[in-house]
Amino acid sequence: MLCQLLDLGLTDYQPAWELQERLAGEIARGQRPPTLVLLEHPHTYTFGRTGHAENLLLSETQLAERGASVHWVDRGGDVTYHGPGQLVGYPLIPLGKIDPSGRIPEVDYVGYVRKLERVLIEALAGLGLAAGQLQGKTGVWVQADVASRCPRCRPEDRKKPAKVAAIGVKVDANGISRHGFALNVDPDMSYFDGIIPCGIADYPVVSLADLLSPPPAMPQVKAHVVRAFEDVFACQLVYTHQYTSSS
Repeated sequence: MLCQLLDLGLTDYQPAWELQERLAGEIARGQRPPTLVLLEHPHTYTFGRTGHAENLLLSETQLAERGASVHWVDRGGDVTYHGPGQLVGYPLIPLGKIDPSGRIPEVDYVGYVRKLERVLIEALAGLGLAAGQLQGKTGVWVQADVASRCPRCRPEDRKKPAKVAAIGVKVDANGISRHGFALNVDPDMSYFDGIIPCGIADYPVVSLADLLSPPPAMPQVKAHVVRAFEDVFACQLVYTHQYTSSS
């Protein structure tokens, strides 16, 4: 199956969100193949449908001082951070027809999230980092023995599994997936101190730069993610760096 890869570099959050809307519509109408969007965002906090405002720990003044915007969006999950040095992926894929209740069957939704986790686990393995799933949690995690390498983490946090990638998705009325994953490559991790990430206070958040020395460059990480995505979703990604409307 042929898919399109859009690599947009640093892109503001709102235009990227609006682009997903256009792409999903074109895919639903058969005007565009399934598409993976890769990009980075400026400093941004986003809340999902089950977000809690109290999980943002910064005041309006502090947000302005740090140059961070806040968006409430239609993905699942609570609050997370996006910023330069974090690889964000938005796969827009037809997942199947909507059932009479207005959504795809739960097993398909969960299976899709597990596939996204597998993509990142496989990509990280190629970079020399062992990662996996954590029972009862979404995202991609490293075990405590790996997390213990993190030099900036508190001693008590080095004894716990740590999240290296967050996942939050939506499936629209046409069965097209939106939103996706955020892999911490080498972002300014101090921005995570401004939130309770995903509403989970008990586990630390780490980056590849915390765990690998030297940290891999973003193009190298993208290459491994693309290769893993092609493997897990059985598709061939055709690269373009610019969106062109199919209408």
